[in-house]
Order: sequence, then C-alpha cells, then structure tokens
Amino acid sequence: MAEKMKLVIVTGMSGAGKTQAVRSLEDLGFLCVDNLPPALVPRFVELIGAQGTPPEKVALVMDARGGILFDAFASAIEYLEQADYPHEILFLDASEETLVRRYKETRRRHPMFLEGGILESIRREKELLQDIREKADKLIDTSDLTNGQLKAQIDDLFQATSDSRLTVTVMSFGFKYGIPLDADLVMDVRFLPNPYYIESLRPFTGNDEPVRDYVLQNPSSQAFLDRFTDMLSFLLPFYYQEGKSHLVIAIGCTGGRHRSVALAQAVADSLQGQESRVYVTHRDINRERERYQS
Repeated sequence: MAEKMKLVIVTGMSGAGKTQAVRSLEDLGFLCVDNLPPALVPRFVELIGAQGTPPEKVALVMDARGGILFDAFASAIEYLEQADYPHEILFLDASEETLVRRYKETRRRHPMFLEGGILESIRREKELLQDIREKADKLIDTSDLTNGQLKAQIDDLFQATSDSRLTVTVMSFGFKYGIPLDADLVMDVRFLPNPYYIESLRPFTGNDEPVRDYVLQNPSSQAFLDRFTDMLSFLLPFYYQEGKSHLVIAIGCTGGRHRSVALAQAVADSLQGQESRVYVTHRDINRERERYQS
C-alpha cells in the first residue's frame, strides 16, 4: 500500500514561502513533517510502509535549517530513486531582492547567517541549493505572489485528482519586472504594436475587450498564435513522455498588462481540450493599476 502514497519533498530558499506551501498542502489532506533531517528519510519511509493503513499523501520539508544534517539530501533522494519510490520535489524560490525585503520585514535570522549580512547568507544558500533546484519536479517563484495566489498554485498542482495529464500554466508577465524564475518556455511579444501608446486603450488590460480586440485582430498576432500554438501542440506530448508533470509557459511584453495578457489568454484557450490541464495567470497585470485609476 505504501507504493500508492503520494510523497512530496518540499524545499527551497529560506523566506520563499515554504510555511505557506505546507499550510496549503495540509488543507489538501497531506500529512506534513517539517524540518526532517534528510538522513531519516529511509527510516521514515520504512515506518510509513509498516503501517496497516498508511497516509495517502505525505509532504516532507527539508531545507537549510537542518545545518550540516541537510548535506544528506542528495543521498535521501538517491535512496528514493533506487527504491523506485514515487516522489516529487517542490522547490520554492524568490528573487534576492524579495528575500532580503522579507527578512528585513520579519527581522528573523537567516538559517545560514554568518558574517556579511542577509544578502551574503541568501547567496550562500542559493549556491548550496543549486543542484537541488535543477532536480526539482515543480518550481514556484513566489517573488510576486500573495499568500492566496501561492495557495491557488499549490491547489492546482497537488489537489486530489485522478487526472494524470500534463498541467500547463500560461503566464503573462512584464519584462520590466523580470522573467519569471519558474518559466519553462519564455516568449517575447514586444514585437507587436503596443496599446499603451493609444491613450484610449492605456487604462484597460488585455482582459478587456477593446485591448483584446486591438491585439488579437492584428495580422501579426494571428500569425504568431497560429505558429506558436502549433509548436506547443507538437511539444507538449514530448514533455509528458519525459515525465514532466507541470509546464510553465511565460509570455511577456513590456509591462505585462496589455499584449501579453491578451495573448496568454488566447494561447490558454487554444490549448483547452487537448491532453493537458490548462490554467492562465497574469503576474503583473495589476502592477500599475493605481496609477491608471488616479
């Protein structure tokens, strides 16, 4: 029965939202164990397997708080792989600027703090976690997410479902705010005419009909959508065959408010009904809302 248990390893940068992620997993019925020394993973799995009715879903949080005990992380994952034990790694990340701000706001001590301040501690931890980040099955960049938005992403990724299709998130963003850290594919649509420079369209977003029509009725937009969606239809089955469970497609314009929003929604609509579960999110759509409403 243990082989049917869903095991999620939660790790990532300190301050990137692991606590909120664990709360969300608990809401989904996961048994969550925080700050487990990686060396105990084999013994933990054995104990779970020995239970008459083991939990169906377990999340283990393992991160830099474990100090030198965290060095056994790679060995723990190797054990799970050699035992052919089903598991996946969820990595929470955020930009250096965001992590510094969060630590200053909370005034908490960074687990890797020595000399050199918060930024140096963050960079030391990033170097420590680099190999783990590359092995992660799911990566969430929380730099611009509220707790509610993070919970929604966790729900989308881990809610109980028998649907084994590839999960696709189509995300709009603004290049002026940085490329999303969790993007698998990035597409730049700044080559299209910008509604920002039309005064009557500037206050609206790509979700509003005037901007959506302006963007999507452009012949270049139609040509782009035809070619891009054809490419995605070709690629997605291969991502799934290679074992990828979640794909993030990021579509960016300058501010993430007009062109990328309209096109991200159009791409998501085109993928609906195919062999994927499709979600759409707009990372930067409200960045300058107050400015336009003032």
